[in-house]
Amino acid sequence: MGQWERGDLDSAGARGQVSAVLGPTNTGKTYLAIDRMLGHASGMIGFPLRLLARENYDRVVRLKGAGQAALITGEEKIVPPGARYFLCTVEAMPVERLVAYLAVDEIQLCADPERGHVFTDRLLHARGLEETMFLGADTIRPLVRRLVPEARIVSRPRFSSLTHAGARKLTRLPPRSAAVAFSAADVYALAEHLRRRRGGTAVVLGALSPRTRNAQVGMFEAGEVDYLVATDAIGMGLNLNLDHVWFARLSKFDGQKTRRLGPAEVAQIAGRAGRHTADGTFGTTGEAASLPPELVEAVEAHRFEPLDKVYWRNGTLDFGSPRLLLRSLERRPPRPELLRARESDDLRALVALARDPDVAERANHPGAVRLLWEVCQIPDFQKILSDEHARLLGRVFGFLAGAEQRLPGDWVAAHLARIDRRDGDIDTLVARIAHVRTWTYIAYRADWLDDARHWRERARAIEDGLSDALHDRLTNRFVDRRAAVLARRLNAGDDLLAAFKPDGTVLIEGEPGGRIEGFCLALDGDLPSLGAGAISAAARRLLRAETPALVRHLEHEADTAIALTARGALTWRGAPIARLSAGPSALRAKIEVLSNEVLDGRLRARVRARLAAWLERHIAARLAPLAGLAAIAAAPDLSAPLRGLLYQLDEALGAVPRHAVAAQVRALSRAERKRLAAAGVRLGRESVFLPRLLGARATGLRVLLWAVWAKADPPPPPPRHGTLAFAPDEPVDEAANEAYCLAAGYRRLRARDGAAVAIRVDALERLAHEARRLGVAGPFSATARLRRVSGCAGAELEIALAALRYKVLRGGPDARFAPPHGGVAKSTARRPRRGPGQDRAADSPFAKLRELSGR
Repeated sequence: MGQWERGDLDSAGARGQVSAVLGPTNTGKTYLAIDRMLGHASGMIGFPLRLLARENYDRVVRLKGAGQAALITGEEKIVPPGARYFLCTVEAMPVERLVAYLAVDEIQLCADPERGHVFTDRLLHARGLEETMFLGADTIRPLVRRLVPEARIVSRPRFSSLTHAGARKLTRLPPRSAAVAFSAADVYALAEHLRRRRGGTAVVLGALSPRTRNAQVGMFEAGEVDYLVATDAIGMGLNLNLDHVWFARLSKFDGQKTRRLGPAEVAQIAGRAGRHTADGTFGTTGEAASLPPELVEAVEAHRFEPLDKVYWRNGTLDFGSPRLLLRSLERRPPRPELLRARESDDLRALVALARDPDVAERANHPGAVRLLWEVCQIPDFQKILSDEHARLLGRVFGFLAGAEQRLPGDWVAAHLARIDRRDGDIDTLVARIAHVRTWTYIAYRADWLDDARHWRERARAIEDGLSDALHDRLTNRFVDRRAAVLARRLNAGDDLLAAFKPDGTVLIEGEPGGRIEGFCLALDGDLPSLGAGAISAAARRLLRAETPALVRHLEHEADTAIALTARGALTWRGAPIARLSAGPSALRAKIEVLSNEVLDGRLRARVRARLAAWLERHIAARLAPLAGLAAIAAAPDLSAPLRGLLYQLDEALGAVPRHAVAAQVRALSRAERKRLAAAGVRLGRESVFLPRLLGARATGLRVLLWAVWAKADPPPPPPRHGTLAFAPDEPVDEAANEAYCLAAGYRRLRARDGAAVAIRVDALERLAHEARRLGVAGPFSATARLRRVSGCAGAELEIALAALRYKVLRGGPDARFAPPHGGVAKSTARRPRRGPGQDRAADSPFAKLRELSGR
């Protein structure tokens, strides 16, 4: 204690002494009040917030034991039989109980439009038997002198200085800072920004339960996060190790309109900066304009305009009828310093219920009217501003004024069950906590419920569960513990330590910070942006040191770790490390290692050699039939026609038009034809090709190899697997378009008018065969079999047959075609073999020869 407490207060402890201890924040007023209370045999203190009542209750329990302290708030009552010290919210103070010492904190809230009438009532009427103390801002000094002339007023100086620090960008706020806004949406936006840029923040809203608020503040106090984003809930006595307060907004909605903060309000919030003798600073951030010089001067000097009015509501009520009760509540103030209170929630509820005929019928005597007023005082913690709360109160009154005079257990259970859910977002959980607080308040009315203790425990368990879920949601959304650790090391100016795990995860200061992908570093995008340079430098030092080991891993790892993408990139463990480039032929693509600052020439050559060996094996496996032709081509006794045919098949990736190699095919011997057939080569009438290369995987690789050789960027996709015919794109380069089709295993057929169709080489053979069979008898129509074997329909079939030299006699659905040259197509059907004794025609040349020879 200071000199004032030991001297003046000790000598002023006579019966009924009233004092007002006034001054700015961080003057030790609350500490003094608790200390004075514990010096008496009994005492009671009213706080403006449930959070503060709980915080100071815990302190008294530590000092005096749980049996000596009581906690009374709207939603919580812990009253041991021998309790001597009562820590309460101002509204819940049991002022009818006689105690030696009584105090009210933040007494300047008498001027609050919403709750001021309650504080004024305590200022005028609440007294301790031996000592009464009012604590608050110096702005209420003139009104205390007029309304409580017997009060001894004592000023308390601030322990530390509070200095204006100007405006700062949100990304430049120093550690141990609080950013203040006045709506949940603004708080969330600020918190999200700090999570992305500085690793995270704790969040404090007035709607949080004590359990959630304590968990959030605990993170800040423990140094897990360096920032706090809050509403003006931090302005009422929350004791934090806070060095700086920054206003992101300078206006708030006060229940009726949006208005600018007054100097005293700014000081109340800014005063949270600094702790005991540690100095603090305040300023603006985000979208808030700079503070006016006169406001800064007032806050730094703690000089504000004194209050000249406080809110008041008549406390002497007439319970003769609802109408008389309303009239007594609306009584005009008896003194000029008093303003009639705004229409509060309980008064609005009374007005609404008084209009209900059922309520009016039941509230027909003073006891019922008193009960109705008690029901109307059930808080609307949700602040839903609708008829829902009034309907709930009407049901409560109906049950309590009925024959049972109790709330039905199943009805209460059903309401609690609807609230007892942990799903949903932050706002949903906040709303449920507010809802259950209303039921907690109801559950503490033992005269309203059977087994009230059970319902209190049930409501408390629901609130605790929702609070824990809300803390988890807030932490998961607004705190990145990894980034917070990195931000603290960067703020301290230390070099960062980096390492990586076998799976490629990069650890920065022991926390995951990215991945090594191939031979490149991929940092996580949500690391603290202000430290991106230091983080990147640490990770790159690690990467350079580990690159030789990574190359060794690549050389010894199984082929399955390497893959070739449809765009020609070679990947290792899913990360691109090289790409294909054009070589001497399509089957002999080159390996181009991607540019990388950590691969020197020697390491690059080793990577290239490893990938080249993999590519050779990959092509040999996927295009095995071409590998078989290469084995034939290596034979020393190969004829020139066969060697030329094999070369063209190799260059064209397994399919060439028959007319392009007609000379070589005609020159093949019977043995060479058998040798090709054994290798899987089909010498068709229209194409020479390898049917085993028409599968999806082989086709995709052939198209890619052709695209790399032809320098087609991006590589065109292969036709969809199973497609027999398609309309090729209009070519920029006719030859390139035909080469692409051949690489995919298709022949591009073009009509005289320029229209084209691409038909798979095996389907083209079937089409040509079926057309020849039909053309034996002359002109023929487009049959279902023609369409089925070719995959063509309508105009595509006409283009294909025209390209095969058939004449289109009639187009459209009833198309007809004539064989080449308008004649009859040569039959492709085999003639039946004759038996040994079967006669030939009598007039044939062979019959005449037989006669001459005597046969």
